[in-house]
Amino acid sequence: MKETDAIFQHLQAAHRQAAATEDTLRISLDAKAPVLIGPFSRGGKSRQGHQGADHDFQPWGRLTPFGIFLPDQKDLSLFFTSSKVTSDFMVDRLTQWWQLNRQRHPKVQKWLLDLDNGPENHSRRTQFIYRLLQLAQAAQVTIELVYYPPYHSKYNPIERCWGVLEVYWNGELLDSEAAVLGFAANMTYAQKHPAVYHLSETYSKGVRRTKEEMRLLEARLVRHAELPKWSVTIAPPAASEILLPG
Repeated sequence: MKETDAIFQHLQAAHRQAAATEDTLRISLDAKAPVLIGPFSRGGKSRQGHQGADHDFQPWGRLTPFGIFLPDQKDLSLFFTSSKVTSDFMVDRLTQWWQLNRQRHPKVQKWLLDLDNGPENHSRRTQFIYRLLQLAQAAQVTIELVYYPPYHSKYNPIERCWGVLEVYWNGELLDSEAAVLGFAANMTYAQKHPAVYHLSETYSKGVRRTKEEMRLLEARLVRHAELPKWSVTIAPPAASEILLPG
């Protein structure tokens, strides 16, 4: 893609600015592939001496990990769900995470979100943009979205955390939700354990805003002049403002 170099230059500049400014918090987020729950062999050597089944079974369940990672502080939060990871799910997790961690970042007035250009969180995803506007309004923070180009998601810092998690539980039997959550909580990244949460809410795919609603929402966004799909800034609307009529 011809914009790849320009996108990375913009990402690097945004990251440098965030690191140099105490009122900006850089946040990397993404979901990992679902974890199949069952007596499956995962390769590697088990710490507990367990051995996986030597033939395939239907999984007993699935849990999808969603991560929120602060690259500069090396703080990791993992949210496990058996539901779909939708636009609403992602923004609900950001909301939950901020409610739990806001007091640790009293000077923060802006979030810089490192994102992959996925189907549920790209910058033209109407429900994602709507929910982020709601969150910016509720939290009174500016939210800047910066996206990695296609086929370069490995550079998103959260991907390093997935690699560490995969190595940590490689060889173990993830044969229950408790086992998945337990191994996740016991791993370390940069000598820190993650905060781990198990979620029971159910989310539906396909929720979207109308074209007229998105026209109104789009007027509140500031898109980068040369990279409008890859860099978007959302200023917090006043608490009294109505984002959409009705």
